[in-house]
Amino acid sequence: MTTDGRFVLDGSIGVRMIDGSEAAIGDFFDRVVLLVNVASACGFTGQYRGLQVLHSELEGRGFTILGAPCNDFLGQEPGSDEEIRAFCESRFGVTFPLLSKLSILGGDPHPLYGALQGMDAPIGGRVGWNFTKFLIGRGGVVRAKFVTETTPGSRVLRREILSAIEDS
Repeated sequence: MTTDGRFVLDGSIGVRMIDGSEAAIGDFFDRVVLLVNVASACGFTGQYRGLQVLHSELEGRGFTILGAPCNDFLGQEPGSDEEIRAFCESRFGVTFPLLSKLSILGGDPHPLYGALQGMDAPIGGRVGWNFTKFLIGRGGVVRAKFVTETTPGSRVLRREILSAIEDS
């Protein structure tokens, strides 16, 4: 937490993209990011469609979705990275970036999710299920957390995304 009470992610946290390339979360700090833990065999998998709509609509304004496949919730993301990518592209036309499958729960969560879950609620806190969303403003400021049931078409989510875009 910064001295002004904001939660800021460490930009050096490494992430592996679904294509196997390496990056750091800071590589996305020039954009407003909606980080979403995703799964292909979940009752909420249809949210991919709305996520792609949001990404397509707002990408030109400095916004992106960042999908984080995770198999921690009842094994609902069992595929390999290549299978996940093919599923997302063929079923939902996903063009937004996807991370390599990672772990969120347990004793060794991915450092990105370890940091997010280590922040105080309501901004941070434990991820309860697939399709939990973290809104990260430019510069890595964590602005909000949205539960699974908050759909990509939600007015509340859209309002917060637009506010983050306009604030930067």
